[in-house]
Amino acid sequence: MLLSGDDGTVKRVAFYGKGGIGKSTIAANLSAALAERGLRVMQVGCDPKADSTLTGEGGRLPTVLDVLRRKREGVTLEDIVFPGYRGVLCVECGGPTPGVGCAGRGIIAAFEKLDELGAVDAYRPDVIVYDVLGDVVCGGFAMPLREGYAREVYIVTSGERMSLFAAHNIARAVEQFRGRGYARLRGIVFNAKGVPDEERYLEEALPELGAEVVCRLPRDPVVQRCEERGVTVIEGAPDSELADRFRRLAGIVWSGG
Repeated sequence: MLLSGDDGTVKRVAFYGKGGIGKSTIAANLSAALAERGLRVMQVGCDPKADSTLTGEGGRLPTVLDVLRRKREGVTLEDIVFPGYRGVLCVECGGPTPGVGCAGRGIIAAFEKLDELGAVDAYRPDVIVYDVLGDVVCGGFAMPLREGYAREVYIVTSGERMSLFAAHNIARAVEQFRGRGYARLRGIVFNAKGVPDEERYLEEALPELGAEVVCRLPRDPVVQRCEERGVTVIEGAPDSELADRFRRLAGIVWSGG
């Protein structure tokens, strides 16, 4: 499925994983590392918490759903797409009022509005990074998979039991959609939590996940220090070993496919 303005050359990648596993941190740093390469990057946060682009843009953004509620007509791309670090184009889908409505609807509404406004035509990104809450692979949360928005999927997991359980469910969903010509699973990003034997548990789970680990990220306090300043590791600690790991991940994502 080719979307408006997409001639098939736009690299579209989605990061899925259990809530709280570090997808947003990874997505923001990946976007920053890709932008360092001179690529035009769009990052789309698909979590109702709307915190995917906090460190990339430097603050909490108006979400697409918030804008649509406030401004029913005349919405422009400038209302919902905001430039961040090194020109990364930041979008937050948002969600419903807590306790009311379906969170996945925010993703659907945001994607439809971006298409309607011709975002790909207007910005011509080289890469679109989708940061998706992965505990529930259904409804709007599955839209990046089933509608062909993302063509490559990376699962973020630690070696903790519930994280691996979510990773297994996501891998199964991706496999089902792959049979219809949609996104395929490209690899596992291991985000260490520092719990005992987690690498062993991860290795034992890999055969069922059906993918290899493409990047291993150690637990590192530099992440918290940078996030307290509202910046990515790429921006806030560019000479750190962790920043270099994010840059290697960017190389893997950009060259994969």
